Amino acid sequence: MTTSTRLPDLTARLAETALVTAPFHLADGARLDNYFDEYRLAADPELLRDTATAMATLVPSNAQLLAGIELGGVPLVVALSAATGLPAVFMRRRPKGYGSRRQIEGAAFNGHRTVLVDDVVRSGGQLLAMARILRIAGAPVSDALCVLERPLGGRTLLTEHNITLHSLLTEDDLVVSQTGDPS
Repeated sequence: MTTSTRLPDLTARLAETALVTAPFHLADGARLDNYFDEYRLAADPELLRDTATAMATLVPSNAQLLAGIELGGVPLVVALSAATGLPAVFMRRRPKGYGSRRQIEGAAFNGHRTVLVDDVVRSGGQLLAMARILRIAGAPVSDALCVLERPLGGRTLLTEHNITLHSLLTEDDLVVSQTGDPS
């Protein structure tokens, strides 16, 4: 049973609120016909809370820490931290150029089993890069969570590096929810 069949109302609300049908250009130059707008999700406190509550069921029981990746993963990890009671860290793509000059901010993380959190997983490259940074810093990472998984190789790449991806929804779940057509 997929998350979308267990939580049809949440899936429909996510599709209605955050699935945008319009051209979207990815950093690698690829183009999508629709995209998941994590800012629309984060801007809706009820939907963000309900999404985090649903994602909390995907957090492995041995997790000790959650790590949100800028920018889409940060509101999610705050809400997920509140839903699970687990502490959180916030990860920048690059170390801050002033002040603390840190790339990882928040709770103590060294030696804590950490779960990465992001909004959408496509190729998996960003999650893998963040997992490497955490591992080098002393935080074991073997799991990642996302709201939406697009079938662009992310799961395979992460599996090759001993990271299990737990996705709340797949692209097909949102499209089916929006159209009502499972074909």
